[in-house]
Amino acid sequence: MNRRFLLAAETFNYSFNKYADKVEIGAERFTRLMPKDIDILEKADNEKWSLRRLSKALNVDPENAEILRRSYYRAKDIIDAPTPAESFRRAVRHSIRYALSEGLKKETDIEKLVGQICYRAADLSYLLDLKNQKLSDYSEEFRKIPTESDLFDRI
Repeated sequence: MNRRFLLAAETFNYSFNKYADKVEIGAERFTRLMPKDIDILEKADNEKWSLRRLSKALNVDPENAEILRRSYYRAKDIIDAPTPAESFRRAVRHSIRYALSEGLKKETDIEKLVGQICYRAADLSYLLDLKNQKLSDYSEEFRKIPTESDLFDRI
């Protein structure tokens, strides 16, 4: 899959493997409609569109346009990471932040987060396959503990 499809998968909360399967069979929603929305979101981001303009272009109400815009920004952060390892790290970080915002009060909440991290691992596997790389290629990068300045440099 190319960057556009990866952005669509991440923006619309699909695992990369599942999205790739849909692209492979030519499903219009995955090959044309969602990527078209990504094109709109990317243009809106580059040109700093108002929420009203974005809402109209996406043909959704402003509340949903804002949700899609935030989801696209998150997707862009993950997909445009410099390495698959950093993409994984960012994806897990976003999953944890989301889980914390929803609350981790019950064992089932923790299991949902574990499931999300497992999906992130599967997405990492997909990215590594795309680059014909293996997990051990990033062993040192995974063991690096980011400093606060590393984290804030990205924000």
